[in-house]
Amino acid sequence: MGRALRGAGVMDLGGMPLAGLIAIFVVAAGLVWVGGTRLAVLGDEIAGRWNLAREFVGLIFLATVTEFPEIVTTVTAARVDNAALVLGNLFGGISINTAILAVTDFFAVRYALTSWPRKPTHALVAVMLIVLLSALLSITLIGDVTLFGGVGVAAIFLALGFPLVIGLQRSFDSRSTWAPVDLPEDIDRGVILRARESFDGQSTVFLCGKAVLYSVLILICGVALALSADQLAVKTGVGASFLGVTLLAAATSLPELSTTLAAARIGAYTMAIANVFGSNLIMLALILPADIAYGGSPILSEAGVAAQFSIATGILVTAIYVAGILIRRTPSFLGAGLDSWLVMTVYLGSLAGLFFLS
Repeated sequence: MGRALRGAGVMDLGGMPLAGLIAIFVVAAGLVWVGGTRLAVLGDEIAGRWNLAREFVGLIFLATVTEFPEIVTTVTAARVDNAALVLGNLFGGISINTAILAVTDFFAVRYALTSWPRKPTHALVAVMLIVLLSALLSITLIGDVTLFGGVGVAAIFLALGFPLVIGLQRSFDSRSTWAPVDLPEDIDRGVILRARESFDGQSTVFLCGKAVLYSVLILICGVALALSADQLAVKTGVGASFLGVTLLAAATSLPELSTTLAAARIGAYTMAIANVFGSNLIMLALILPADIAYGGSPILSEAGVAAQFSIATGILVTAIYVAGILIRRTPSFLGAGLDSWLVMTVYLGSLAGLFFLS
């Protein structure tokens, strides 16, 4: 990845000493965390003022902003024909993002996280994500078909999947008469209300401006995070290894982690879930710009066993959360949902599998 970023003309941090890289990584991580946390709070307030569903804000706004680092690193690697890195980063990121929901359930939610959604729209989005992932897995097995300029048909189809799912979600949300009858008691409401920030006296336009500024902060610091993580992996001698890949993936997932945890802490559980599912849909849509930037054949035709294994893992962890959402009163263990424990177990198992595959 280090060679890929330098070759693509992205800021070169290769000449910086190890201490400087560590400093950049720590500062960028802190700023991304602050920006993501503030963005979740602002998104919740703006959703209330504009009468928008929290899940819609998470699915569109937060998911898009937190994917900025992935967008930059994906297109950058594709420009220098590093297909293995592009596909591994995207498909592995789907499992990492879903595992973030488990982390949120462990540390920021009372009862199971999937017990809180009041509507089945999350299940619908997750099922559509499974459909797209299944189609993606099939394409990696049989190969993509070139349409023009080396761009594959499947890449275009997957890019169209994101707006299609959004449209279905909005249509279903407006017509559905489904309502849960067994919801957990919100006994932590006092804590949640104290965690909420008062925006009295601040106009909606001003809040939107602040949201844009935090979005730009996440973009700049997210890229710095990815670049410094990449060079740290290279300078410590693990650049091409399993540890190098996981370090970069963890760095680019920090925006999702901070926004999801912040949303859960203020009681915006549906926004937290939608943020992760929306980010995963955008991961699939990113295959198209990567395909355009990649030279030669469609990039999905370059998918190897490790990429296919990551896709299968993404399908499995998403399906577990679909079951949790549909069960409603998800069984819990040590304060977190059983589904979250299963997702984390699958994710850690997938890391072991990827280690042996690599």
